[in-house]
Amino acid sequence: MTRSLVALAILGGVFFASTASAQDDLVKRGAYLVNGPAACANCHTPRNPDFSLMAGKDLAGGFHLVDPAFDVYSANITPDPNTGIGKWTDAQIARAIRQGIDDKGNVIFPPMPVPTYNSMSDDDVKAIVAYLRTIPAVQNEVPESKWNIPLKPMPEPKGTAAPSPDDKVAYGRYLVTSIAHCFECHTTPDEHGVPDFANHLGAGGLKISLGPGMDVVTPNITSDKETGIGKWSAADIKKALTEGLAPSGQHLSPPMPFPWFKNMTDQDLDAVVAFIQTLPPISNKVERTEFQKTAFK
Repeated sequence: MTRSLVALAILGGVFFASTASAQDDLVKRGAYLVNGPAACANCHTPRNPDFSLMAGKDLAGGFHLVDPAFDVYSANITPDPNTGIGKWTDAQIARAIRQGIDDKGNVIFPPMPVPTYNSMSDDDVKAIVAYLRTIPAVQNEVPESKWNIPLKPMPEPKGTAAPSPDDKVAYGRYLVTSIAHCFECHTTPDEHGVPDFANHLGAGGLKISLGPGMDVVTPNITSDKETGIGKWSAADIKKALTEGLAPSGQHLSPPMPFPWFKNMTDQDLDAVVAFIQTLPPISNKVERTEFQKTAFK
């Protein structure tokens, strides 16, 4: 072999090794997002009657969510070719995440937090898609979902890069408003049942049904000292996020995804807390439901 061919072979090996390493990093980032701040399994894994996750059905869909606006079942997002997204292209999966459009052109939200995901960075949505390609395929036929409201997809995403983690508040805002979808649940709905992001961002009061007789209502997470979390320390908020415990020792209720938030890095959690503490105070006293008072003391 000539020197030039040897050099080309070496360069080729370096290129493929570099590409493989980049792909590994992409999958690793996607795994972190899916199993951490995005908490995808919180909705995309079916539940047992006691609300525990069904074994062997990770991300296979079928979790039933009912609201006056919809009667939906979460989608199977495993690579199963017949009942999941195994035949979808990367672009179709990314479009479903950020615009709420499936492979056939149908709008598939709410309750999927597509308005939040619409501002997710290109790099992060690519990472999620790369990771979903690697998880075990699970055959699970999901019933058809129905909506009682007009459906409209989100616009083409701008794909703005995520802020630097060095800017704690800005990066925390990105995690909360582009990935963790905190405000989708923690914002007071208007008279039409739509979260009022303009006037009641983070003020809580959204009622969610976990099943017959299992209604929960979301708390106020603004900095209001009387009805929100204005008196909580950063450590208190972090404990609520990762352990589901309020400073009083009271247990927070599902669907708060603290089992997934506990997988987040301390740096990311600190960023989320820093941003949450900047929320303007909104006075909105939220009373826990009888189910919450009984089941989550």
